[in-house]
This record gives sequence, structure tokens and C-alpha cells, in this order.
Amino acid sequence: MKRVLVKSVYDTFEYVMQHYYPFGLEELVEKSDTYVVISIQDTHTNGFGFIFRENQFCKGVLTLYFDDIVKEVEGAVLFTDEMADQIIDFIQEHRSVDTLLVHCYAGQSRSRAVGAFAVKMLGGDNSRHFKMKSPNQYVYDVLESVWIRRILENA
Repeated sequence: MKRVLVKSVYDTFEYVMQHYYPFGLEELVEKSDTYVVISIQDTHTNGFGFIFRENQFCKGVLTLYFDDIVKEVEGAVLFTDEMADQIIDFIQEHRSVDTLLVHCYAGQSRSRAVGAFAVKMLGGDNSRHFKMKSPNQYVYDVLESVWIRRILENA
């Protein structure tokens, strides 16, 4: 992966649509990079009402439903080790694409945590993700813990 982009759901939709062109008008496409999407959706509304799908440019989609919380809250879904495993597997499986696109509703907390983790997992410097905004530290810590556990199990 050449880049990890963290966006709001609205900005993600815009990015995806930059890869669209009408039939027979390929020259109108704005972007032609390959990408995968980690779509983090809210549970209280059962998602945002749309999902992303694979296509010519989109090589994979992982949709997860969890809320922006850091401890158990009745009626909300806390990020789990199983979700972290899914994210780690997804990133490893799609290393050859150009762009990892991560979104949640606002692109500030949950998606920033996943994006920061992905950058670190891929060997990059993720400090900018912590300077600009506040990632959901619980999500980041669970991802890092599961990743370290997997590394130790395979050593």
C-alpha cells in the first residue's frame, strides 16, 4: 500500500465517486488507483444506509459495525479482538493495492485509530494521526494488542 487515507463517510463517498465514469467514457475518470475500504458503521442506526462494493478499482471491502466508545455501554457495540483480527487480516491480504481507505461517520476517532494502526503495521510513521486529532485510543490499543499477540504466537 502506498497510502492510508482516513475520511468521513461523506469524503469517502466522494473519493469512491472520483473513480466512476459513464459507460464508454473512460477518459473522464478522475482517479484510477486501486483501493480497499474499511467501512466502520454505527450500530444504533444499523449503518449509514449504504455499503461499498468491489469493482474495477475497489479490490476489497471490510464493513464493521461498532460504536465510538471506550468501555461497555448498554445498547452500544464495543470494538472487539475479533474485529481487530479481521482488520489485520484484511490489511495483510490487500497489501498490493495502492490505497487503504478507512472511514467512520466523521473520520475523526474510530477510523483515525484504524488508520494510525494500519500505517504502523505497514512500517510507517503514524505520529501525524495522533497530532491532528484524537484517535479512539481503545480501538488503537486493541488493534496493537492483537497484532503483538499474533506476532508472538508466530515467533
